[in-house]
Amino acid sequence: MEKKKIKEGIYWVGAVDWDRRLFDALIPLPDGTSYNAYLVKGSKKTALFDTVDPTKTDMLLSTLAGVDEIDYIISHHAEQDHSGSIPQVLERYKNAKVVTSPKGRELLLDLLKIPAESIITVADGETLSLGDKTIEVIYTPWVHWPETFSTYIREDKVLFSCDLFGSHLSFSGVFVEDEEKACEAAKRYYAEVMMPFRNIIRKHMDRLEKYDIDIIAPSHGPVHKNAEGIMKSHAKWISEDLANNAVIVYASMHGSTEAMVNHLTDALSQRGVNVERFNTSVMDSGKFAMSLVDAATLIFGSPTVLTGAHPNVIAAAFLANALKPKVRFASIIGSQGWGGKVVEQITSTIGTLKVEMLAPVLAKGMPKENDLKALENLAEEIAKRHKESKLL
Repeated sequence: MEKKKIKEGIYWVGAVDWDRRLFDALIPLPDGTSYNAYLVKGSKKTALFDTVDPTKTDMLLSTLAGVDEIDYIISHHAEQDHSGSIPQVLERYKNAKVVTSPKGRELLLDLLKIPAESIITVADGETLSLGDKTIEVIYTPWVHWPETFSTYIREDKVLFSCDLFGSHLSFSGVFVEDEEKACEAAKRYYAEVMMPFRNIIRKHMDRLEKYDIDIIAPSHGPVHKNAEGIMKSHAKWISEDLANNAVIVYASMHGSTEAMVNHLTDALSQRGVNVERFNTSVMDSGKFAMSLVDAATLIFGSPTVLTGAHPNVIAAAFLANALKPKVRFASIIGSQGWGGKVVEQITSTIGTLKVEMLAPVLAKGMPKENDLKALENLAEEIAKRHKESKLL
């Protein structure tokens, strides 16, 4: 691939993975992804900012074919989709030094075959000069690994943000072309990867306010010329603001739980609460994660399987618990034959969520009149809590 110019002396040299459909054997990639590496040429020295996934090493080396010398390889993040090609780049550019944080050095030595003497570490706020370009190091730990940092080119007002502000989105150009599509992809990425760290991200974004940022160059997805726009979106997602939304995630084996979900959906809608619902048998887990970014209420619907909750619903509860959304209320509905521990299992699985549990509704077999009334009471209670929270 050809280098793609971002600013004078700053180029995208990464790889687009149009056909990848799963990340980390977990995350759906409906739009593919990219592994962004950047080449920055100063008047005296040249730096490569990150590399690419090992599956795309040949592409990176081909793009760098005309580059005679690289002095620094800035490794913002040790995860292999960023760092995986460092050994091959070092093989070609034998005088290059890998620049990372102390924790990053430790992880790189664990994950890759890199000579220890080729790594130098930098402190928070430290600078590296390329001549007419100054690289400033900004530590951003736990976004989303402990060693992660960002860098800022002072003269060009470009922030290399690593995974922060990123998106799994393939592209033919280098800059965002469709703001709405890019924001949707960034929200999905935030929900799947960054949401558990929203309080930490808030502190890092407070630090970034002092920087005059024209362009944000993330590690995945297109480059943002509208830095203010993507930062405002993230500021909203990490805030304490909630939407008047209830998310229902469920499984149904013989139709009983689905009938309850349908009735609750109608009851909530009649009371002015927006509903997003996900059948675990066919759902896109990324869209489910996105729905949790600002939802006020989360409801699990499950039939009883071997005295417990349906495994798909437990998996959804486990995911929600891991993502730590700011959801405020939760409940459980479902059907059973002779009894079981659906409520206990789901409740224990979401143990780290700071939610108020509303009364569950469990029916024996198909829901009867009293069960439908109980679902209406639950809808009324949810609407009341949303009103009290000034969401309705």
